[in-house]
Amino acid sequence: MNHRYERKNLSCLVYPPFLFTFIFLGHLFFTQTLLAQSPPKKVFRYNQTGGLTSLDPAFANKRANIWAVTQLYNGLFRFGRSNRVKPALVHKWEVTEDGKTYTFRIKKGIKFHDSEVFPNGKGRELTATDFVYSYRRILDKNTQSPGAWIFKDKVLRNPDKSISDTCFQAQDRYTFKIYLNQRFQPLTQILAMPYALVIPQEAIKKYGKDFGKHPVGTGAFMFDSWKPQKSLVLTKNPQYWKFNYEGKKLPLIDEVRISFVEDRRKAFKMFTKGKLDFITGIVENGADLLLNEDGTVRNKWLGKFTVEKVPYMNTEYIGFTFDHPTEKKIWANKKLRLAMSYAIDRQGLVKSLRHQVGIPGHFGVVPQVISYSTHASGYAYNIIKARKLLKEAGYPSGKGLPPLTLHTYLADKKLAEYLQSQWNYIGLKVKIASEKFAQHQQKVDNSKAGMFRASWLGDYPDPENYLALFYSKNFSPIGPNKTHYRNPKFDRLFEEARTSKNLFTRYTDYRKMDQIIMDEAVVIVLYYDENVWLKQNSVQGLETNPMNNLHLENVSIK
Repeated sequence: MNHRYERKNLSCLVYPPFLFTFIFLGHLFFTQTLLAQSPPKKVFRYNQTGGLTSLDPAFANKRANIWAVTQLYNGLFRFGRSNRVKPALVHKWEVTEDGKTYTFRIKKGIKFHDSEVFPNGKGRELTATDFVYSYRRILDKNTQSPGAWIFKDKVLRNPDKSISDTCFQAQDRYTFKIYLNQRFQPLTQILAMPYALVIPQEAIKKYGKDFGKHPVGTGAFMFDSWKPQKSLVLTKNPQYWKFNYEGKKLPLIDEVRISFVEDRRKAFKMFTKGKLDFITGIVENGADLLLNEDGTVRNKWLGKFTVEKVPYMNTEYIGFTFDHPTEKKIWANKKLRLAMSYAIDRQGLVKSLRHQVGIPGHFGVVPQVISYSTHASGYAYNIIKARKLLKEAGYPSGKGLPPLTLHTYLADKKLAEYLQSQWNYIGLKVKIASEKFAQHQQKVDNSKAGMFRASWLGDYPDPENYLALFYSKNFSPIGPNKTHYRNPKFDRLFEEARTSKNLFTRYTDYRKMDQIIMDEAVVIVLYYDENVWLKQNSVQGLETNPMNNLHLENVSIK
């Protein structure tokens, strides 16, 4: 009797299939409900050319580095869309009447990213001493930062001209001071530069020179992973201190994924297939893919994504190294440099190579997007004058002059070939030496390239920033003077202008300096760039700006 009863109950448990079907469906419903409650990550993807070399703000001297560190760190100030300086980590600040002492009061409660460099891996609060440390580190010769120039000729000095240990001082936990040697009007703009982003001392103590591979900041995004020349992944900082105007906590996206495809045409195809949310730089060697010859967007792309074009603070030029060990005698010949400048059809360059993106470089080094008084006079295409000057230089039709070498980077092949053909037309034989951008930049910074392709993307919207390229105390690799140009008159005007309280006087001096550079043909200005950004229609909150800054904290994906 009991045996039959047990068998009967066992059969009830084993055989009916509907019971297991019910359990499976219930589990499936529960799983789908959980997934519905957990939306997929909002990921923003962009491609970066030019080679990322460091995530340390001290080495933010090119766009790849600048764009990455901008997401990871904050500074006292930042630039807004109209190039105006906006407060970031600073609460308020004061300047003494003589313009030599700045007092900054920073915001309370700002936390560094969680990291193993801190006790228990929890990010600590930002204090005034972090700024003192970060700024002193930029000046420290052991750091070898190319950004040392932003402070070294401005801050307080000792009687023996050495930089004072007290030029940066923490007054209390949230207050610190900067003491200048003399008035410098654009200081707040300097402090908005990537070099001046704040870092924690603990990270440097742990990682040393490898800090650039293990970044720790206060920014909207935190470091996740970096595979050199392949990808960089940043994740949302849950402790970020900012909110948008609608009261939503920033950032609005969960992750940033950056690829490093150097072939801009390939990157453009990735974008059109929806594999990237944003790209820029397509004009350099892929303008024909996007634009008609008159600069309008090709019909096949209309409405499929957003195209924005605005002038931005970038001057493209050819430079000469005046103290090059083997070519300095060649480049000391001013009439040769002038001949080479007159031989270039800048209007044709912008039209044929860039599909009308850019402004021909017929003026000075300071781009027209920076409005300041009257711009300097430059050079327009004049083949007759070019040949005349070449003859006066001692090289009629190029005779007697050995082949010249133009050092450039791989992505700029078409422009280099255009210049080569222009110079060949007046009898100059020019070879092209192309390298990856990082190697090219290193060669130029270390004075190993006699004639080189370069550009200057403004660090801050003041003419002084462009003219600093020719100040004799700013020689590369520590400073931005890559030509190693030296002129006492220029230096005197530069020092007077940067300390003047009178805006009219400053701008008058700026114009005089710019004209000196043009008259001496220190560089050959090619064009003033325009910024073309391509964004998927699903991207919102990504704003273009004349400085070509990339701020992703307000970006959202529909």
